[in-house]
Amino acid sequence: MSGASALRVKVCGLTDETDLGVAVEAGADAVGIVADVPVDTPREVPAARARELADAVPPFVTSVLVTMPGSVAECAELAKRVGTDAVQVHGDLTPAEVEALGGSFDGDVLVATDHRTAAEYAAVADGLVVDSVDDSGAGGTGETHDWERTREVVRDLDVPVVLAGGLIPSNVAEAVRTVRPFAVDVASGVEGEVPGRKDHDAVRGFVRRAKRAGERADEGVTAEP
Repeated sequence: MSGASALRVKVCGLTDETDLGVAVEAGADAVGIVADVPVDTPREVPAARARELADAVPPFVTSVLVTMPGSVAECAELAKRVGTDAVQVHGDLTPAEVEALGGSFDGDVLVATDHRTAAEYAAVADGLVVDSVDDSGAGGTGETHDWERTREVVRDLDVPVVLAGGLIPSNVAEAVRTVRPFAVDVASGVEGEVPGRKDHDAVRGFVRRAKRAGERADEGVTAEP
């Protein structure tokens, strides 16, 4: 499903209301809140804090719980406690478990995957976050992957594809032109000197460049002005 039209932007790994507000003001369509992950990351917050951040998300902006659940029941319970609009799962849930999660959670279910396994989840997920994943199945590596292969995923699968992995303000336009995704997702690529805290100018620049590239791709323009 080609999604360059009205390209969406998700800013992920938000840990306080100030950064969240800047992302929303910049035009982000979705914000990601990381909770209950078994990996060391400065972007993780406790479930109670995740609930506070989710409550601060204004109408018409999608709040996304980003987690690595051990089971469907565990994920559904956490999502209920946090109260987000969507849940993005990393790790090793099977397609059948993702389908079961969709039946137990009243919101969209996104699956973080890479281009090699994306097709396995296309029929059971509301969206695929095609990321650079490590051996544990976690994303957020800060590394880019083969955008041409991800473009094949966008072309071949009838599901919204969110491009993640190593995106920064200076490369997001090229990524959008190459992949033509439904949305782009950024976390560490817009952080400053303190891990887990956003550089506000970088957030604004990322959103602006991504959306401009999406508009120009719709117009058939392939080069920057």
